[in-house]
Amino acid sequence: MPKLSVFNNVSLDGCFTDGQGDMSWAHKNDQEWLDFTRTNARGGGTMLFGRVTYDLMVQFWPTPMAMQSMPAVAERMNNLPKVVFSRTLDKATWNNTRVVKDDLVGEVRRLKNEPGDDMVIMGSGTIISQLTEAKLIDEYKIVVVPVILGSGRTMFEGVSGRPTLKCTLSRTFENGNVYLCYETAL
Repeated sequence: MPKLSVFNNVSLDGCFTDGQGDMSWAHKNDQEWLDFTRTNARGGGTMLFGRVTYDLMVQFWPTPMAMQSMPAVAERMNNLPKVVFSRTLDKATWNNTRVVKDDLVGEVRRLKNEPGDDMVIMGSGTIISQLTEAKLIDEYKIVVVPVILGSGRTMFEGVSGRPTLKCTLSRTFENGNVYLCYETAL
């Protein structure tokens, strides 16, 4: 059964976007961080996006600039299967992408019950909160970036209850980022 993970950057005050929806504050491209990013991108699986994150990703990864600046990551991002959940997007232009218009929870439950590779959600806070609420996320991979935004969106808006998590890995980087990995506890 495939696992579903989240990979996201958050500010010290817990936001994944600032008050204007910007995420550029999360990109610190020193060598140690770039090496980690390249290594992390070697995994396989299916990427899940909401429409807003999909729109951001498709503007960068299929471009020559992405291939020049981060070729290993760009190759994986462009070739892995992708699902974008959107009520408004009619078709996807990014390679290996399909659009699902409704029943996010039902579709993810179906994907988790079929044989296949693991899945990862990047960005897409609304999807994360809905799938957290439905208890479908197995692992949260969070990078805490040492910046305070003062306002923005959290990944868990609207989540009721308190899911129990177990820390399985942590790593601090010279740029101040802290990588935390949590599995859902049963």
